[in-house]
Amino acid sequence: MIAVEGRNNRVIGFNEIEYASHTDVGVRRSHNQDAHAVMIAKDDEHWQEIGHVFLIADGMGGHAVGELAAKIAVDNIPHIFSKYAKEGAAAAMRRAFVEANSIINTRGEQNREFKSMGTTGIALVLRPEGAWVGHVGDSRAYRIRGGVIEQLSFDHSFLWEIARRQGKNPDELIGIPANRILRSLGPEATVQVDV
Repeated sequence: MIAVEGRNNRVIGFNEIEYASHTDVGVRRSHNQDAHAVMIAKDDEHWQEIGHVFLIADGMGGHAVGELAAKIAVDNIPHIFSKYAKEGAAAAMRRAFVEANSIINTRGEQNREFKSMGTTGIALVLRPEGAWVGHVGDSRAYRIRGGVIEQLSFDHSFLWEIARRQGKNPDELIGIPANRILRSLGPEATVQVDV
C-alpha cells in the first residue's frame, strides 16, 4: 500500500517531503515476498526532471519465485522510469512497468522453476506539476486528505472485476475469491498498466 497524506494539491520543492517505508511479513506467512523502493530527488534539477519515485511490489508464487519477481520489479522500475522521464511522467511510468514485465517474464521463461513467477506493483511519482500512480495487480494507493481516506487504484482481481461489471461494491459480493489476480508483472509476455 502506498498512502500519501496531502495538505494541498502540490509539492512545492524537492526537499519538502517526509516519507517512511516498512515491510512486514504479516500473520499468515512465514516469508515476506514484498519489496519496495524509494528514489528521492537529490536536488532541484532531479526534482524537475524526474521527481520522487515510490514503489511497492508484492511477489506471487512460491516464496523464492515471488520474492525474485518483486526484487526484479523494484530494482528496475525506478531506473527505467528515470531513463524515460523526459517523455512525461505517465508515458515513462507505463514504459517502466512494461519493460520490467518483460524482464520478469524472460527470467521466468529461462528456468522451469521460475515459470509464471509474478508480482503486483504500484508506483507513485511526485513531481512539481503533480502526482501519478501506476499499477498492475492488487497493491493499492490511497490519498489521505482532511481526514478522508480515498483509494486511488482499482484492484486487478477477479472480485473487483465482477463488482465493476455488476456495479457493486466488492465488499458486497460473497463467494468470489478475493486473491485471484487478473493482471500482474511477469506471468505473461505483455501487460496492461493503469496510470
